[in-house]
Amino acid sequence: MNAPLDSGMNMGSQPITAPQSADCKTSTPVIQREEGQRDVFCGLTSIVWLHRKIPDAFFLVIGSRTCAHLLQSAAGVMIFAEPRFATAILGERDLAGMADAHEEIDRVVAELVNRRPDIKMLFLVGSCPSEVIKLDLDNAADRLNRSHENVRVLSFSGSGIETTFTEGEDACLKTLVEACPEADANAEPNLLIVGCLADIIEDQMRRTFHACGVKRLDFLPSKSTSELPAIGPNTRILLAQPYLGETLTALNVRGAQHFPALFPMGAEGTRAWFAAGLAAMDQQDQIDHPMLKAAYDRARYSLEKARQELDGKSIFFFPDSQLEIPLARFLSQELGMTLKEVSSPYIHQQIMQSELQLLPSDVELREGQDLEAQSDRCVASSPDITVCGLGLANPLEARGLTTKWSIELVFTPIQGFEQACDLANLFVRPLDRRTRLAV
Repeated sequence: MNAPLDSGMNMGSQPITAPQSADCKTSTPVIQREEGQRDVFCGLTSIVWLHRKIPDAFFLVIGSRTCAHLLQSAAGVMIFAEPRFATAILGERDLAGMADAHEEIDRVVAELVNRRPDIKMLFLVGSCPSEVIKLDLDNAADRLNRSHENVRVLSFSGSGIETTFTEGEDACLKTLVEACPEADANAEPNLLIVGCLADIIEDQMRRTFHACGVKRLDFLPSKSTSELPAIGPNTRILLAQPYLGETLTALNVRGAQHFPALFPMGAEGTRAWFAAGLAAMDQQDQIDHPMLKAAYDRARYSLEKARQELDGKSIFFFPDSQLEIPLARFLSQELGMTLKEVSSPYIHQQIMQSELQLLPSDVELREGQDLEAQSDRCVASSPDITVCGLGLANPLEARGLTTKWSIELVFTPIQGFEQACDLANLFVRPLDRRTRLAV
């Protein structure tokens, strides 16, 4: 194993019925399960935003040169830039079982910790190669914790065999939950917002909740690994991202209570999200707080121009990030777009319950992917905008479609009232580009 290479790097469908709510006035759409060839990034990609969000942590991928090149390309970081992630490259001897990979991991970690004493938490990240040769990184993390007292070592899988690219964050946060301290059973209730958010969005949310009377507020991941939130039966969970099913399960095991809500995308989604958080902390009467109401009114006003551009336009979602359903709800409900098809890699019905109830009941809604069949459906439906992964954009553009990269919706701050207009404009720009190119 080489030293760390720093790298800023047609099986048909089966219908199932989405959950019903007693308060829902219209039927929810039917979800079609689809299986076959898929086109997604692996969970290693999540390190690109995770390492920025947790500045005193380091992510060591146990993988191949392909893993290193992926991270360096995705993050746009040069080798000499001292990023907070790297790849310990598995060589032919490691893969053939001719070398003790665990001894090599111990050696590489020792070199890394000596070189970077600022590291407070080290994540060993599994990849496709390490999964194939059955490297036990959980045991490796336990062993390294006994050897390095000043660094907490954890492990999770970012393998493309097991995860799509946003599920890498889910796997990381699930592991992080296990490292969080136990809350006192008699502690006052606290609101825990779960999911990586841009710092500016986190600050906006914190100010708004504090103004509305919610004082005990934590975020996971926190900005420092030394300030992990305590979790227990009095912890109230509000998800900020829709792809955190495993993390939610780990929190539930710790006794925390989940409050389902729309996700904070657009004016209506953000208002409903804040309403759920306030209700969780028995502050529901603060939903009309002047600060919250002013932000909501600004967001609605900011969306008017984008609605003029997008009203009546059609959109098709390929499955990629698990953001597809909240985005479809926002575009349909607040901007008047027509949904040709909405597909997601996985639909967690408990998490998505509120979102599903606001989709048009006749929308084509699919879980999973049969790439060839879906590409044919997309071209046949001729949508105004197609949201897809990077690998599909050029082929679809060559067939006359206007595309939007779904990964841009993960890297761009889109949550909250102040970002509602920015989110809408991400869908206006492809249409504007098409108009300019046609001149």
